[in-house]
Amino acid sequence: MNVATVRTPAEYEERLRKYLFERAEEVRAVRVGEKEVSERAEIVARYSDLFNREQLDALRAAEGDAEGDEHERIFRLRLECEAGVADQELSERKDELENAILAARVTFKGEELPLRTAQAKLAVLPDYGDRDELGALQADVSAEFNEGRRELIRDESQLAGDLSGITDPVARNEEEKGISIRDLAARLKRASAESADAYATLRDRWFERLLGDGREPMPSAFHVSYMRRLSPLEATYTKDRAVEVCMDTLSKLGFDLANDSRIRLDLDDRPQKSPRACVIAADAPEVVHLITRAQGGLHDYQAFLHEAGHALHYAGCDPNLPYTFRNLSRDHALTEIYSFILEAISREPGWHSEYFGLSDEEAHRNAEATTFLEALLYRRYAAKLGFELDFWGRFNDDGGTPDGYSEQISEATGVYYRPDNYLADMDAGFYSADYLRAWIRSAQLREYLAQEVGSDWWRSTETGDRLRDLFSEGTRPASEEIAARIGFDPLETKPLVSELSA
Repeated sequence: MNVATVRTPAEYEERLRKYLFERAEEVRAVRVGEKEVSERAEIVARYSDLFNREQLDALRAAEGDAEGDEHERIFRLRLECEAGVADQELSERKDELENAILAARVTFKGEELPLRTAQAKLAVLPDYGDRDELGALQADVSAEFNEGRRELIRDESQLAGDLSGITDPVARNEEEKGISIRDLAARLKRASAESADAYATLRDRWFERLLGDGREPMPSAFHVSYMRRLSPLEATYTKDRAVEVCMDTLSKLGFDLANDSRIRLDLDDRPQKSPRACVIAADAPEVVHLITRAQGGLHDYQAFLHEAGHALHYAGCDPNLPYTFRNLSRDHALTEIYSFILEAISREPGWHSEYFGLSDEEAHRNAEATTFLEALLYRRYAAKLGFELDFWGRFNDDGGTPDGYSEQISEATGVYYRPDNYLADMDAGFYSADYLRAWIRSAQLREYLAQEVGSDWWRSTETGDRLRDLFSEGTRPASEEIAARIGFDPLETKPLVSELSA
C-alpha cells in the first residue's frame, strides 16, 4: 500500500517552488507558440506527491496553530495544495481542451487560420464588414468548445467545494480574497452609473472616429480589439517604435528594463502565440517572463506598459522574502495595481506630445481616446462581474447558463456581445473582481502620486522610487492595505469616477 508523503510547511514550500516553476515554463511555451501540444498533465503527475488529502489536512492543521505572517503563509500554501489536488484530477482534461483549441482552424476568404491567429487578426483588419465576418467565424468555432468548458468549470467548482469545505462558489472566493465580492460589485455598479453620461459622450464620439459612418448602432464585440488598437491612428503609434518608446518611458521612472537580467522579454510574433500579452513569474524575482505580440497601434504601447508593471513588481520583490510572499498571492488584485498605474501613463497628454510630436490639441484628443477605451473596458468588467455573481449564484441549481451575459455587458458598453461567448470570457477565481479592485486602487494611487510628486509623476524618478518600495514587499500585502497607506477607503471610487469622466 502506498503511503502519502506528508511534508512540513517549509518542506512543502520548497518542493512546490520546483513544481510551479516547471508548470509556468510549460504554460509559457504553449502560450508563446514554442509548443503546439500542452504536456502539463505530465508535470502534475511528476509532482503528485505534493497534492493529496493527507498533505492538505496537515497544512490545514498547521495553519490553525500559526499566527501573523506564518498563518498567512501557510494559508496560501494550503490554497495551492487545494488547487493542486484539483489540477491532478483535471489536468489531462484541461490539456485535452487546450490542445483541441490549439488545433482548431478558421477558414476566412480561402485561407485557413489557427483560431488564435484569427482572433489576433481582428485587431488589424481595416474593413468593418471583414471584421464582422471573421469575428462570427471565429466565434462559431470557439463556441464549439463550450460544452467542454462548462463541464470543466462544473467539475472544478464541485471539487473545490469538496476540498475547501465551502460549496458556495461566491463564498469560497470571498474567503480566499478576504473581501465581500457583492459589496465590491454594488460599489462598482454605482461608479458605472455616476460616469454613464460621460461615457455615452465619449462612446458616440469615438465610435464615429474609429468605426466610421457605416457602423451599426450597436457594433459587435468583434470590433473591440480594432478600437483598442486605435487603428485609424496606426501611422502615429507604429509597431516598430513600441519597444523603444516604452523602454524610454520606463527609464524616466528609473527602471532599466532592457538590462534587467531577471526580466526575459518575448516580443516575437508567432502563428500560435496568444494575442493577449502577459507576464509569467516562473520564479520571482529571478525568472520573470514578459510576453507581448505587437500588431501596431497604441494598444502595443499600452500592453507593454501594463505587463511591465507586473514584471517590475515580481522582479523587484525582496529575494529574502519567503517564496510564498514572492510568488503566491490570495488573488491578483495587488499586482494589477502596478500594471494599471504604468499603463495609465498612456492617458497623459504630455506623453503623447513628448514621444509622437503631436500638438497640444492632438495630444489631448488621443489621450481622450485612451480614456474612452479605459471606460469601455471598466464598464465591461463591472458588468461581467455582475453576470458572474449571478452565474455562480445559481450554478449549483442550473449548472451554468449564459442568462444575462449578453444583456448586461452589451447594455453597459454599447457593444454587442454574443451570448455563446460567456464561457470563453470567464476567467477563473473571479479575476474580474481583481481587475476591478485594481482599477479603484490605481486611480487612488494616481491621485496620490499627482499630489505627492506632482503632475509630472509619470516621468519622475521619485515615482519610480515609491513604486520600488512597494514592489519590494512582493505579494505579501493585500490590495486593501495599499489603499490604507495612501489615505483611501478601499471602496472609495471618487478618483476612479473622475478618471472615467475626464
